[in-house]
Amino acid sequence: MSTATLSAATHVGGATVEFRGLRRSFGATTALDGLDLTVQPGELLALLGPSGCGKTTALRILAGFETHDAGEVLVDGAPITRIPAHRRDAGMVFQSYSLFPHLTAADNVAFGLRMRGTGKAERRARAQELLELVGLPQHAGRYPHQLSGGQQQRIALARALALKPRALLLDEPLSALDAKVRLSLREEIRRLQQELGITTLFVTHDQEEALSMADRVAVLRAGRLEQCAAPAELYARPATAFVAEFVGTMSRIPAERAGDGVAVLGRRHAVDGALPSDGPLDVLVRPENVHLTPAADGTALVVAASFLGAVTRLTVRLADGTEVKADLPTEAASALPPGGRADLLLPDRPVLVDRR
Repeated sequence: MSTATLSAATHVGGATVEFRGLRRSFGATTALDGLDLTVQPGELLALLGPSGCGKTTALRILAGFETHDAGEVLVDGAPITRIPAHRRDAGMVFQSYSLFPHLTAADNVAFGLRMRGTGKAERRARAQELLELVGLPQHAGRYPHQLSGGQQQRIALARALALKPRALLLDEPLSALDAKVRLSLREEIRRLQQELGITTLFVTHDQEEALSMADRVAVLRAGRLEQCAAPAELYARPATAFVAEFVGTMSRIPAERAGDGVAVLGRRHAVDGALPSDGPLDVLVRPENVHLTPAADGTALVVAASFLGAVTRLTVRLADGTEVKADLPTEAASALPPGGRADLLLPDRPVLVDRR
C-alpha cells in the first residue's frame, strides 16, 4: 500500500499522553496509586503487570470509560477529564473483539464514521483502504461469524483506526488467540504502528509480548509504576526485585553480607543498587548468567533438563536445597544429564540483591 493511500486511511503521527498522579479506588481496592507516566508521540508503550495491578484501569480512564479519583490525564498537554469518551480521539481494541455480529466486516470498520455522519461513499472508500491495510480486503462482505479469531481482531484494529485517532489503545487484544496467530498478529500490529507513527498503549500480562513489541515497557504493581524502560534495559537492569522476577526468569541464591557487597557461593560480589540494611539476603540471577562446569564432586546436582532448541535449561540443586536454573548451549548441556554434578559459578560483576 502506498504512503499516499495509507495517509488517506489514517493520519500519520501521534499525541503525547501523560498520567499525572493518577489515583482510582473501587471500594477498599486501590487500582491506581499515584501513577506518573508519559507516553511519547509515536511510541508503542506496553503496560505490563499481574492481574489487578491497574494497567487496564489506566487505559480505560484514558479512553473515558472510567473516571479517576485524583490526578490528571493530558493529551498533548491538555487535560481531557471533561471530554466525553466519544470525543477523545482514542481508538480502542478489546480482548473480546466486540464486533457487531449483524454487520459485515466493512460495515464494522465504517461504523464509527457512520456515527459521525460521514457520507456513504467516503465510508466505503475508507473501510476498503483500512481492510487493505490489515490485509483483509477480500473479506469486506463477510460477517464476524465467518471470520477466524485473528481475522476478527484485524477488523477490530481497522475499526479503531478508521476515526484517525490520536492514540491507539489495545487492551490485551491477543490473549484470546492461539499461539501461532498471536505471534503473527503482534508482528502485524507492530508493523502498522511503526508505519502510521501512532501513539499506542498496549496492555498485556505477557512479558514476551511486551518485550518483543514495545519501544518501552512500564511495569506496574499494585497500582504503582515499578519501572519504565526500553525492553533491553528492563531485562538487563531491573530497578527492583519485583521487576527482575516478573520480567524473564530469575533464580534466588542465598548470600551473606560482606562489607558493602555480598558473598555468594564462596565468592564476593559488588551489589547492583542498594544493599538492604537488615535481614537475610538473596542474590537474583538470570539463567544465562549461571555457569556450570561438569565435576564429579561438584556442589550442584542436575535435577532436570528442558530442551529449548539451541539452548537447554538445566535445573540444579545446591547443598542447602536451593534450586537454580541455568541456560547452556544444548551441546554443552549434553555433558550434564539429570543426576550429574557440576560446579556453579556466577559472573564476576555486580549482582542484584533482595531480602529473602
